[in-house]
Amino acid sequence: MYEVELKVEADHERVRDALEAAGATPVDHVRQVDTYYDAPQREFADTDEALRLREETQLDADGQARDTTTKITYKGPLVEQASKTREEHETAVDNADAAAGILDGLGFEPAATVAKERERFELDGYTVTLDAVDDLGSFVEVEREGAESEIEALRTGAVELLRELGLEPDDQIRTSYLGLLLAGDTRE
Repeated sequence: MYEVELKVEADHERVRDALEAAGATPVDHVRQVDTYYDAPQREFADTDEALRLREETQLDADGQARDTTTKITYKGPLVEQASKTREEHETAVDNADAAAGILDGLGFEPAATVAKERERFELDGYTVTLDAVDDLGSFVEVEREGAESEIEALRTGAVELLRELGLEPDDQIRTSYLGLLLAGDTRE
């Protein structure tokens, strides 16, 4: 499965208004803390891969924490230049500490942590995410999963959706939040 994603820096209030006008459906509001790992046998920064352990806490309407889940994710290298598309494999884990212990036991070491609040919406089959990333700022991601044969059509749809929301697809940021943080890019 491939994740086709376009990300731009954006003012969330303006985008929320555009999402409401377009009839988007609110999905959830979460706090995510992502710990990225370095592999003992290769440098993920050099191979453009990522291994992440994500703790996600559901937030209620008042911003209070509810349930927390944990997932482990492998992200392969980017597969095209026009978007942030990559192969992705993800699964839930029952115990975050045990998963971290397994990674540690295999020689994987925590490299960095990315923390953010996310508001997710569904619109035209895409997930539109408003991200407030600690130490970076406010971003909007438009994404959808599909087969390799669908990448171009999904990217075209994401570009059209960004425009519908009043955002400029040419302002796309292809660097991950992790990459921006490691590069010392503080946009706030």
